[in-house]
Amino acid sequence: MQVRNAKEAGRYGDGQGLFLEVGKSGSRSWIVRVQVDGKRRDIGLGSANDVSLADARTKAEEVRRALREGRDVVAEKRAAKAEPVKLPTFREAAIQVHREHLPSWKNGKHADQWLATLEQHAFPTLGDIPVRDVTGPMVRDTLAEIWLVIPETARRVRQRIGAVLDWAHAKGWRETDAPLRAITKGLPKQPKKDNHFAAIPWKELPAFLEKLRTNDRVGEPYRLAMEFLILTAARSGEVRGARWSEIDVSSSEWRIPGERMKAGKPHTVPLSARAMAILSRMQELRTSDDKGALIFEGSRKGSPMSDMTLTMMLRRMDLDFTVHGFRSCFRDWAAEATNFSREVCEAALAHTVENRVEAAYRRGDLLEKRRKLMDAWDGFCVGGTGKVVSFAKKRK
Repeated sequence: MQVRNAKEAGRYGDGQGLFLEVGKSGSRSWIVRVQVDGKRRDIGLGSANDVSLADARTKAEEVRRALREGRDVVAEKRAAKAEPVKLPTFREAAIQVHREHLPSWKNGKHADQWLATLEQHAFPTLGDIPVRDVTGPMVRDTLAEIWLVIPETARRVRQRIGAVLDWAHAKGWRETDAPLRAITKGLPKQPKKDNHFAAIPWKELPAFLEKLRTNDRVGEPYRLAMEFLILTAARSGEVRGARWSEIDVSSSEWRIPGERMKAGKPHTVPLSARAMAILSRMQELRTSDDKGALIFEGSRKGSPMSDMTLTMMLRRMDLDFTVHGFRSCFRDWAAEATNFSREVCEAALAHTVENRVEAAYRRGDLLEKRRKLMDAWDGFCVGGTGKVVSFAKKRK
């Protein structure tokens, strides 16, 4: 009766810290006052319209018991009110991992392939499964379908699945990280394969270049891009992303910024006479006066050639070696046909010095020695005479 008749705003005590609180608006609710770490705290027990005096006393005792047991009652109440965390599926987790790692990847091709391989080979079986419930046997069965058919891709898919599961474990969405070691042991042994890129024998390169220059089935900018790649011993991505702002005509140098290099360090390429002649011709074909414009544009203005453009050129010529193999061809020629030191040849390829002691002492870029090397390479590529020949079509 006292609870029902309490109308005036204020607090009405029931004993042992239990109070009925009446607001100015007439609202009525139960609170229990307790001591936590020497501080007074008022904990709500609900509306008096819904909670009877007997229930309020029971709830107050539950709060006091929880505090004696060392539990945080307020935190428990907040957790109970909070919306349950929705665990992502494997597909959703993979997309988040890809998004978080994307800024750290310098190679756009790698970034695209990272998610594409999972979409093709992992999502069909694992994509809709909550990432918490993906098991080792599930991953093993997914990989088994491609393990011996496309071994290299299968290993990459394994690593990427592992990255997603490890990320989910770090987020607290899985009890364990990826059991890759056990998964691999459950798969058959892959046959050993030579991982070297197929390369044209260096003695055949001048003949190939002659065939390339006279190939009317391929547009001139694409032929020149391929020849420029060969003459500079550069990687495909470095050539396709080359911009006019990187070229120093006065010193005949191509200065590639670190963010475009595999090792993340700036690299200067001394340009031979033929390489400069190619750039001169590309100036004539240039579609933009922007200093930062691409040198070798793709089919769309302002866009680079795709990573398959140069590869498809070789396929159309019925050749079974790779674009990257031209770097191996250059290295074989330098080792077998010249007296240039190993250090100079490796520096020309922008290879990182693996020996830490050697790297600490060899801080120069051997630029002038590399210039002589690239001039010799130019001479070999145009027929072994060193004579510079203009291959640009005569303009009427």
